[in-house]
Amino acid sequence: MCGICGLLQLPGGQPVSGELLERMSDLIRHRGPDDAGSYISRDGRVGLANRRLAIIDLSAAGRQPLGNEDGTIWIAYNGETYNFAELRAELQARGHSFRSHSDTEVVVHLYEQYGVECVQRMRGVFALAIWDERQRRLFLARDRLGVKPLYYAFAPDAFLFASEIKCLLAHPRLARAVDDEAFYHFLTFLTAPAPQTLFKGILKLPPGHRAVVNAEGEIRVEEYWDVFTSAQPDENPGAAEQAERVQAGLRESVRLRMVSDVPFGVLLSGGIDSSINVALMATQMDRPVQTYSIGYKGAAVEEFNELHYARKVADRFGADHHEILIGREDLTNFLPDLIYHQDEPIADPVCVPVHYVCKLAKENGTTVVQVGEGADELFGGYRHWLTALRLRRGAWPAFAALPGWARRLTLAAATPLLDDLRREYLRRGAAGEELFWGGAIAFGEGSKRALLTDSFLRGVRGLSSHQPVQQQRRRFDERCPRPDHLSWMSYLDLHMRLPELLLMRVDKMSMATSVEARVPFLDHEFVELVMGIPQRQKLPHMRPKQLLKQAVRGLIPAEIIDRRKQGFRVPVRQWLAEALGPLAERKLQAFCARTEYLRWPVVAKLVHSQDELVWYLLNFVLWHELWIEGVPADGLISPDGAQA
Repeated sequence: MCGICGLLQLPGGQPVSGELLERMSDLIRHRGPDDAGSYISRDGRVGLANRRLAIIDLSAAGRQPLGNEDGTIWIAYNGETYNFAELRAELQARGHSFRSHSDTEVVVHLYEQYGVECVQRMRGVFALAIWDERQRRLFLARDRLGVKPLYYAFAPDAFLFASEIKCLLAHPRLARAVDDEAFYHFLTFLTAPAPQTLFKGILKLPPGHRAVVNAEGEIRVEEYWDVFTSAQPDENPGAAEQAERVQAGLRESVRLRMVSDVPFGVLLSGGIDSSINVALMATQMDRPVQTYSIGYKGAAVEEFNELHYARKVADRFGADHHEILIGREDLTNFLPDLIYHQDEPIADPVCVPVHYVCKLAKENGTTVVQVGEGADELFGGYRHWLTALRLRRGAWPAFAALPGWARRLTLAAATPLLDDLRREYLRRGAAGEELFWGGAIAFGEGSKRALLTDSFLRGVRGLSSHQPVQQQRRRFDERCPRPDHLSWMSYLDLHMRLPELLLMRVDKMSMATSVEARVPFLDHEFVELVMGIPQRQKLPHMRPKQLLKQAVRGLIPAEIIDRRKQGFRVPVRQWLAEALGPLAERKLQAFCARTEYLRWPVVAKLVHSQDELVWYLLNFVLWHELWIEGVPADGLISPDGAQA
């Protein structure tokens, strides 16, 4: 993996500044501490830069940006192409020659051979930029599931792109402002739906999309893959055969992600998903698997620890196991760096343990780790998903069939008696909206109306976070060959929550420690396989992840398979009761006083009840201070710091 950045000067602009390009590259040194390189075209119109984390072909021959033989095609590549060996053999048979053993050079020749369709042949994760001198165009692409990020923006004189937003902000003519619409959606989804970011005018390339920018600066963005792109006719295999297919697909996916010229291991939580990674890796290795786990200090937070189960799995497979414990002081100490590395608020407290466990891996000589993200989305592993599914099978259709006036009357009568989640479900039904909006909804529409100031609401008049959900629903209805409720829920989270929240917390926190995270459950061929399996087989009798459990029974300990799902949780409420609470109160109250976003009386109730929603608001406030207001990172949590 690497970090990439660059710019295309627009007509009439000055030639690319080597100093600016170097400054952009230096800002993502953490993504690639092993090497750095840059390329500026002869006419000065294009500049590419790369920070290299050497994984495959550690020699200087793998240095980027990397060009073809005649220097007409140049690439800056952040990714791993797991099938690069077979692609290389195919390209050699077509007459292409190679001077390195890197997968990056394979992508260069793949583009020479197939143009923008090259991404269709790549099996892996990537964010790439290719300058084609012959056609005078810049080609950008992001991998199918969005494991790797790619951001872009137009300054007055240039088109900019990078692995991290901070590179774009290095351009002196790129303005910094909040995208109010994105912030409104952030309060619900804890992330801005692609292509938006929290920065006005800065966009992210959605998963499975590519873009072509011509020499005049005109951009064309198009989708090249969807989870149903290669949907197969339903052969209706039995449950046992489906389980065999799932295990075989996972075994292949783990094997592909073991391709590395540096040490690799597994982030082991003790849950079923990471335990599968350990088991399948162990069966394909002749040395112990390196495993890394994290827990929390103190008896008050013992319920959040899964170290007991992680040790059982490590012992079962003879792993070389490593652990670390963190406490609230580790969170507080890390907060400034957390906000800096996130770029835009990733309001998931799991960012904190992910950072520390990746740091542990790096300190023990491991540069590549496998993680379990994606399994819950594919196999129905969230308990709150079951709530939505039961509603769909129970009261929801009857309620939705009532006349509009009857639904509204029911909502008005029941609102005082319901908690926020049930009130939001009822509101959606009364409004005739989609029931399921994603796996981790923070503030519902009603809650946001109470939380946000009148002036802010006037600025986003008529906006609803149902709109991005509706867009995905239309795509699902058009594309899914055999729709069911679980497939819809998987589809939505695979397009919104997973790539822009869960995968970004892994990317930003792992790369901050110069560690590459690989995601076997999100191999695109495996995703296509699982998305073709009907709900009745993945979730029989509403038992979470039943098909996955059947597929790995006998492979990992039954105690791990059958225990109640705990999830990778963080004791935010307990930490809010300690030092984090006063910090949050001070920051949020001052922010409400000087800005027109949030109503302090509503925020104060959340703070005083130590509601976990406070963490999401604090993330936004600290982000706003650092990136919009310009408070130095070392002053973010200091009582004497600017704006503190």
